[in-house]
Amino acid sequence: MSDEIQSVRGFHDIFGEELVKFRRITLTVREILRLHNFEEIILPVVEYAELFQRSIGEITDIVQKEMFTFQDKKGRWLALRPEGTAGAVRAYIQHRMYADRPYRKLFYEGPMFRYERPQAGRYRQFHQIGAEIFGVGDPEADFEIIEIVYKILKKLNIDVVIEINSLGCLKCRPAYKEDLVKFLNKVEENLCNVCKERKDKNPLRVLDCKVETCREIFKSSPKMLDYLCEECKGHFEKLQNLLNSSEIPYRVNTSLVRGLDYYSRTVFEAVSDDFNTTIIAGGRYDYLVEQLGGSPTPATGFAVGVERTALLLSDVAEYVERYIVIPFGNVKEYAIRVANILRRKGHPVEFSYRKGGLRKQLEYADKMGFRYAVIIGEDEMHEGKVTLKDMREGVQVTKNIEEL
Repeated sequence: MSDEIQSVRGFHDIFGEELVKFRRITLTVREILRLHNFEEIILPVVEYAELFQRSIGEITDIVQKEMFTFQDKKGRWLALRPEGTAGAVRAYIQHRMYADRPYRKLFYEGPMFRYERPQAGRYRQFHQIGAEIFGVGDPEADFEIIEIVYKILKKLNIDVVIEINSLGCLKCRPAYKEDLVKFLNKVEENLCNVCKERKDKNPLRVLDCKVETCREIFKSSPKMLDYLCEECKGHFEKLQNLLNSSEIPYRVNTSLVRGLDYYSRTVFEAVSDDFNTTIIAGGRYDYLVEQLGGSPTPATGFAVGVERTALLLSDVAEYVERYIVIPFGNVKEYAIRVANILRRKGHPVEFSYRKGGLRKQLEYADKMGFRYAVIIGEDEMHEGKVTLKDMREGVQVTKNIEEL
């Protein structure tokens, strides 16, 4: 049909096997966060654009190129949220969540929006589930966040590498920036145009460049780890000791900076070398709460990119004993009763509304992946029984309704 309405480019429907992967990821993350005593917060999709400009940074791809912004009827600039941390910080300050306890552990889930070129695992509407710890500056909090990420990866059976780095603090970073700019000035003519622009406005961001020639150049650039003050150095060493003692594998990546301006000290990514993509990332942002109008508050967190993570799920088959109840004749009330007995026992059950003979019904049950077909005719109803067919094994038995 020529007038058929399609979905907007970069905004896609999630169903079928993709939805099975989606739910497996989010439920896995939720369960692990529950075990670590995080509490959920539902954040609004729309915020004032200023929130992201002040937190993410003016000289970032997200703010400069990727935010969906619009004016409301009073002329105020609003934005569809491109990430979740800024909104969580805003909520933490606005609702004085610090007032009744020394620290707060929050998590959120939902769609984010960035105007990027759609490709596999990357959409203009994508989904994240993230978590934040407010009020703890110790490396143990960074460790807990990375430990959670490691547990998620193990539970999902995903083989990726956790990379870590330290970006230092406001005391030690200025000297590093100064030497980095000197280095960039010497190699400027060989940099890509984006890095030439970033060099003067936000020099750390050049290290996030994906252009291979730039990446080769930056291998010989100054490293932040060589400039850490004693406090930041101790923090990073303690984090590594905690990871080592818990046998959580990782590697130090001195070029890791993340794409957002608010990070300080610890940053990390879970990276797939095979797919060359980051699926989970996060780090510490000790200055952001104060930057957005709150009291000085250390914080750390992470976010899972659900669609990207789904690309790495090799097996989504889950053993679920799903039943389909197939009635023949004037037995529907009895069949509904049988279906509800199974549901009360916790089994997923579909009551078949299809027409047709037994062969077609069983073909449909097999195609749809039902483990058991519960066949009910008038004979079964009069005898208080059902015929149960195991679609996987091909075995068929007759059982009393009580045996269900």
